[in-house]
Amino acid sequence: MADSAPPRPTIRKLPADVVNRIAAGEVVERPAAAVKELVENALDAGARSIAIAIEEGGLKRITLEDDGCGLSADDLLIALERHATSKLVPDTDGRVDLLNIFTMGFRGEALPSIASVSRMRIVSRAAGEEAAEIFSDAGRLDGPRPAAFTGRSDTGTRIDVNDLFHATPARLKFMRGERAEAMAVTDAVKRLAMANPEVAFSLESNGRNLLRYPAEGPGDGGRLKRLGAIMGRDFSDNAVAVDATREGVRLSGFAGLPTLNRGNAQMQFLFVNGRPVKDRMLTGVVRAAYQDFLARDRHPMVALFVDLDPEGVDVNVHPAKTEVRFRDAGGVRGLMISALRHALAAAGHRASTTVAGFALGKARAEPAPQAGFLWQAPQTQSGPGGYTQRPVMPPQGYAARQVEGDGTDAPFTPRGFVPEASAYEGAPTAKVETGPMPAPGPLGEYPLGAARAQVHETYVIAQTADGIVIVDQHAAHERLVYESMKRQMAEGGVRRQALLIPDIVELSEDEAHRVCARAEELAALGLEIEPFGPGAIAVRATPALFGEMDAAGLIRDLADDFAEYEAGLTLSERFEEVMGNMACRSSIRAGRRLNGDEMNALLRQMEATPHSGQCNHGRPTYVELKLADIERLFGRRG
Repeated sequence: MADSAPPRPTIRKLPADVVNRIAAGEVVERPAAAVKELVENALDAGARSIAIAIEEGGLKRITLEDDGCGLSADDLLIALERHATSKLVPDTDGRVDLLNIFTMGFRGEALPSIASVSRMRIVSRAAGEEAAEIFSDAGRLDGPRPAAFTGRSDTGTRIDVNDLFHATPARLKFMRGERAEAMAVTDAVKRLAMANPEVAFSLESNGRNLLRYPAEGPGDGGRLKRLGAIMGRDFSDNAVAVDATREGVRLSGFAGLPTLNRGNAQMQFLFVNGRPVKDRMLTGVVRAAYQDFLARDRHPMVALFVDLDPEGVDVNVHPAKTEVRFRDAGGVRGLMISALRHALAAAGHRASTTVAGFALGKARAEPAPQAGFLWQAPQTQSGPGGYTQRPVMPPQGYAARQVEGDGTDAPFTPRGFVPEASAYEGAPTAKVETGPMPAPGPLGEYPLGAARAQVHETYVIAQTADGIVIVDQHAAHERLVYESMKRQMAEGGVRRQALLIPDIVELSEDEAHRVCARAEELAALGLEIEPFGPGAIAVRATPALFGEMDAAGLIRDLADDFAEYEAGLTLSERFEEVMGNMACRSSIRAGRRLNGDEMNALLRQMEATPHSGQCNHGRPTYVELKLADIERLFGRRG
């Protein structure tokens, strides 16, 4: 007996309220999504002030008030119908272009979805109209009817969303705690506020103020002020402007200096035609643009705005419109990388002010001495680096004065230990391009000042017009060498210096094979090698800008690096990493003495070299302390 065929299912049209609840599941995943949709409606209505209040993370209540153009009674009824919108306008033939979208989605689409899963009340007044209100309980409408309007201006809208998801209790089980939902709402409002600095925003939670941003002025100044209010003062103080256009696509915004970085990518924002979006491409773009400056576990801070013809981007990839798809994704990516690199290059040697702030935070003033003698004779002792430390004795006939607490200066202030003059003698052990030095002039002519000393044979101390600069000589020279290698590579290859006697480097046979397999690529970087029997390599030339260097150590480092590369991976694909490692190996080492000319030459080269404010790993190369900050450390100013 043949098996009976399964019954054919009957196709039925779902009731309107069920359709709305399904749509709500796609668009309104949580209170933050509802807030986002309502704010975007207000923005499309031309609002210049938007006030939001939530209770219990938005699940109990969401209230939004705006001063936009408002809605008439007839508009209120239509706005709560599915697929009613003002952002899609038919042409003369009645056709609608779904790609030609200029607005966020005015008073439609999301409203019926939110209304179907909540108790909603809308009160609105349009210009020249009487105020009206409409109610919805899980999609069942009541109104519109005349109402009193007490908005912040003559026109505007107030929307109250109560008991979100009460009509779909199963969805409530997937909500996080009140705190998590409130944080999600806060994040959504912040992103919208970043994209619209000319609009005032406020957000309250359970009666407590969370955000309050006044409307900012036009242009980059207003945008940066809003970004600073959200991303932090450190960002606005240490950001460079980004502005570039290519084939009808404009990129603008701000990028933080490399020395201002974080352990995650949460402070990286992308906006497309004014819409906050989350795009995985942004992470790759930022990493590519900053790869010369940061270790892979550090992330810069950026806020980038892409503006292009609406037909060049699809904003309907995701139901909540949090993702987009560019028609020419490769072109947009290339524009973003080149614009970021250009902006960072324009920053020159500048390092973020947070470097100095961090240093000052670590510094602490020693406690004031007890009442007693100001001077005590220390004992002679041997200091680091072969210095002979000797006490500076008070002038003959000096009578030690006891502290009286009168605030006056003592007639003699002990200076502590000073090094013997011979400590500065001797030939330098590091190659620094001294070249012709500019004629001495006021300190203000040199941003990094004039060298005054080298301490611990590692740090150069320079005096500026209004403070001091402390330079890490190894980190600074590493960046200078790296940038010089990049310039020479762009000009056709790094110049070499032949060794009179080749260096023979002993390796394992596998290591020697890995390095020799890349001999041609290394030659372009100024390193000329050839096999020298099993397990050995002869180094015949090194990059000229390195001067005397540990060629054997460099070869061993490269052998270790190449062991981690995939088979067939060319050096061009790890170009910056290889050059960075070579520059690090060849740079002035900590512990090398520099004379005055060499120290000043290092400072002048830093001033003339882009990106010299950070080493190849994103660490600062110098710290600048303003005189006012130093005076605060010593209690000279409040």
